[in-house]
Formats: sequence, C-alpha cells, structure tokens
Amino acid sequence: MTEAPAQLADLIGPVIRDLARRSNHDVTRWLHQVDRLRGCTNPIRLTGETSTLDGMTGEVLHTYSTSAEPHGQLLIRCGNRRATRCPACAETYRQDTFHLIRAGLLGGDKGVPDIVRTHPRVLATFTAPSFGPVHRGPDKDGTAPVCHPRRTGPACFTRHQSGDPAIGQPLDPGTYDYTGHVLWNAHAGQLWHRFAIYLRQRLAAAAGLTRKEFADLTRLSFAKVAEYQARGVVHFHAVIRLDGRDGDDLCIPPAWATLDLLTATIRTTAEAVRLPQGQIWGSVDVRPIQADGLDALSEAAVAGYIAKYATKAAETSGTLDRRVTHHDLTRLHAQGVTDHAARLIRTAWDLGNPDIYPDLAPLRLRQWAHMLGFRGHFSTKSRAYSTTLTALRRVRLDYREAQELRRLPYDPQSTLVLAHWKYAGQGYTPGESALAATVNEGGTHGR
Repeated sequence: MTEAPAQLADLIGPVIRDLARRSNHDVTRWLHQVDRLRGCTNPIRLTGETSTLDGMTGEVLHTYSTSAEPHGQLLIRCGNRRATRCPACAETYRQDTFHLIRAGLLGGDKGVPDIVRTHPRVLATFTAPSFGPVHRGPDKDGTAPVCHPRRTGPACFTRHQSGDPAIGQPLDPGTYDYTGHVLWNAHAGQLWHRFAIYLRQRLAAAAGLTRKEFADLTRLSFAKVAEYQARGVVHFHAVIRLDGRDGDDLCIPPAWATLDLLTATIRTTAEAVRLPQGQIWGSVDVRPIQADGLDALSEAAVAGYIAKYATKAAETSGTLDRRVTHHDLTRLHAQGVTDHAARLIRTAWDLGNPDIYPDLAPLRLRQWAHMLGFRGHFSTKSRAYSTTLTALRRVRLDYREAQELRRLPYDPQSTLVLAHWKYAGQGYTPGESALAATVNEGGTHGR
C-alpha cells in the first residue's frame, strides 16, 4: 500500500487501530473481507452463525460465527445495479446483461439453440412524444447543429457540444407540459405491454392466421432496457426476434416470417398503439441485426449497446438516485438536481396527492418522484429469449462454492448446515471507506 496523504492518514489511522483492537491482533481479517468484496463500495453487514453437522451422526464438524469478525459483522457485496451507488457491482450486472443479450442473438450457449442467429432480429428504439422544445445536443455523427433556429416561439442559436448542461432543458419551462411528461413516464411500461400484445396480433393478421394459429407456429421473443433521455423521459431499446415454434422448442420460423415483415409491423403497430389515458409513442427506429452486411448491426455491438444502459437510471438526467421525502422538496437544488428535474419531481409529488388526484393513486407517483414518474423495470425480457440473470448468478455462485468445498476436510454431500443471519446495516464508515478505497486502488483485491 502506498503512503497516504496526511489528511487521509489522519482519517484512516484511528480506523486501523480500532479494527486491530476488535480483531484482537491486526487488520488482516478485515482486509481479507474487503478483498472478497471485489471492489464493492457499499457492502451489506450481517451478523449470525452457521453450524455444519454430520448428516448421519449429528456430530458438529464446523462452526462459524461473526462474533470473531471485525465489528462482529460479515461483509458481503451489495449487488446494486446502479453505477452511482456501487460501480463494481454495477459492472457485474452490466456484464451479466451483456451475456444475456448476446446469448439471445448468437445462440449455441446458455440453453439457446444456435439457429436463432438465422431468425429475423431487429434493434428497435421507442421514444416518447414531445412535451415542449428542449435544447438539443450533437447529432449521432458528432456534429452540433444550431439548437433551435426558429422564427416563432422560443429559439436558441447555440451549437451545444456534448456534456453541455443545457442539453435536455426546456427552452420555455413556462409552456413545457410537465404533467404530460410525468404521466407518460408513469404509463411507459403499460404502453410497452400493449405494444407487445398488438404486435403479435398484427403479425398474425399479416400472415393470414388466427392468433392461436400464430402462437402455435411462432413465438415473439424480446429483451429490452429503459434509458433516460437528457430531458428526463424514458425510452426503450429492444431486441425483438421472431422464432419458429415446435411445442416449447424453438425452431426455424415459417417462410412468411421475414425480416421485412417484422420491421414493417413494428413500425405500424407503434403508430397505432394508444392507451386509454392518451399516451402514445413519439417515434420508433428499427434497425436489422444480422451476422454480416453493411447496413446491419452486429450481435456484439447490440449486446454492448444495450448492456451499458442497464446500470443507469434517472440520475443521468439530473435527478436523484434515491427516493425523495417532503423535506427534500425544499432542497433539491442543494443536492445537485437541475431546475428541470426538480420541477418534474415536484410535479410527480403534487400529482401523487390522493386527496386531489384519487384516480392517479395507483401510480404511486410520490414513491417514484425521484424517477420522474417511471415505475417499471429497467431490464426485462420474454421467457424464451435467452437465459436469465438469476441463472447467470447461480452459475457464478456454484463456481465459487465449488472452490470453497474443495478445501473442506469432510464430504459436503453428507452434511447438514444450520444457519442464522440478521441484517446489521449497510456501507462502510467514512474511515473504512477511505481505507478500502486505498486498498482497492493498490490492486490488492481479486476481481
């Protein structure tokens, strides 16, 4: 470990002495726990004990108690998907999402047949309509056009470069539809659900089949993530695949199930879908995914593109990464919230008042005010698209358990483990956090 600056040494010195005292010798055990966290910055603290018994005789073969640990607690990874909360755990989540998406594109692994690579596949992006003009950033090619050179209404002649905090902020907050914005976010998940239902119906109609006949012959599979635009509204990136079906097994789709049919039907369905509350899609962009071809996206590029958004949420648009309270409403700017996001949060809070808006009570807008009204999952998929995040975590856990079991002096197949655990808190103390950061920067932990 390199020598810390004086102010850092003043902070972590007492921590080292306290850990050494609680460990009855030195800080080795605490450092070992930090190493096993693999960079987690917000670990969960547990107290408890386990006993390993011989299944036949009842003999106690091994016992473990957190009473011998520093502070009497065991540290485990938090597993948070948000990069703002824990970059290390979020990176694990991103990698899992990448492999989940990639498996559904390439097949041949994780229970997905390799024939899916020949099926019609697209990357579709669904955006919200406009709720008022906002400052625009550079185009996809990196060029920065004049923002809003309008002769009537609000105008902006600036060429906003990437990273400009004005991007996404309304040109005229006084005329911006904040209520419509929040309610669209709140209904975005329902809008996607209805789109998926209508898409199956329209594909069946285009093929001249009944819905049951379509379901017997084909299966529509998808995986999607939600992303916040700079203006604070969600949009969805979705991999949509059209499979053939033989019972519960995937097979080559029928001849009529073409890429052109899938692309055209996605566009027309998105234009037609409307919720009873009035929410519609703003636009939809559909691009083919193929193994080769100049105009096609590659499987790896799509998987990486979608996975990078899986660890982000509303905080990327200037809001908070935690729920707000009534007290927070008076100090949003002091917490780094932008004017636009603060107004969206207050709008969601006001609309969440059940006494004034009883019809909106099921939306729980106050609970989701920090998400600017959006209350859906950030990463979802259909059952047959590919493996699950749970299965990927299980494989990783089984691998580590197998490593641990090989070190045991007894046969784990013939034992019984009794365990009792309690939640004792989360996170490091400021001194521990500084010490753990120094250890991790020194590269002493295994990734």
